[in-house]
Amino acid sequence: MGAKVLILITVTVAMLRMVLSASLTVGVPAGSWDLQTNYTMWALRTRFTIGDEFQFQYSTTVHNVVEVRKVGYDAYNSSSPIAMFLTSNDVVPLAAIGMRYFICGVPGHRVAGMKVQVNVKSKAVWTVRRCRGTGKRLRCRSETILSSAMTAGIDQSAMARLGLAFVAAGLVLFY
Repeated sequence: MGAKVLILITVTVAMLRMVLSASLTVGVPAGSWDLQTNYTMWALRTRFTIGDEFQFQYSTTVHNVVEVRKVGYDAYNSSSPIAMFLTSNDVVPLAAIGMRYFICGVPGHRVAGMKVQVNVKSKAVWTVRRCRGTGKRLRCRSETILSSAMTAGIDQSAMARLGLAFVAAGLVLFY
């Protein structure tokens, strides 16, 4: 009986993790970790939050991924890396708030722009108020900014309901 409960708890935690985070493939949908993708534009369109995962997909014969500090990013210098990724399918957890910097350490790829910086933020969903005009002619509108899981197209409430249904079914089957 204890093993069944442990399995149910493990599955529940995995489902909750999926609801609360997003797995983001670098450069998708327009590309991957390659010489053609504009990573600055890609990063501007994506919101990165704690708990998300970053996935780099590339050919190991042509590229690699090096995490560096801002100085290394600006100078495109991989001589003092924070981490090196060499598997062609590297998953990087975004576990803390702050800026992260990644470059391709292959010589010559700087010219092609193979670097990306991401600003990891909290999971909070917030509203931004944008106003135009002055005085009585001031017109404002509010815009809700969502977490990366929502911008990735994941319906968190549906996933939560599915997870709860799974837990309920598991409880009925196990007991």
